[in-house]
Amino acid sequence: MSLVVLDPLVVALVGLVQRSGIWWGSGVMTLDVAANWVSNWPSVKADPAQLLQPVGLTSITLFGLFVLVSCLPLLRAMKNAAESAPHMKDPRARLGATKAE
Repeated sequence: MSLVVLDPLVVALVGLVQRSGIWWGSGVMTLDVAANWVSNWPSVKADPAQLLQPVGLTSITLFGLFVLVSCLPLLRAMKNAAESAPHMKDPRARLGATKAE
């Protein structure tokens, strides 16, 4: 049930290009994958062939790995973009600078 609140929060933070959105997204995805494995473990243990299904634990695990692997490169890219365009950190600062000129 917590994903009902956390998923939209992560989407909003990522949409606003906040670094915290990337961290939150990675954390939420990790918890989501772990919860899926814990809740489905008895049925996977009884029938391991379930992991071969195209939709299920395998696909969510692969997506979770993709999110985690892309986390650090995305954070680096955001940092580099902010450093190369300092006026983009706060758009209001740029507007104030153009009005004063």
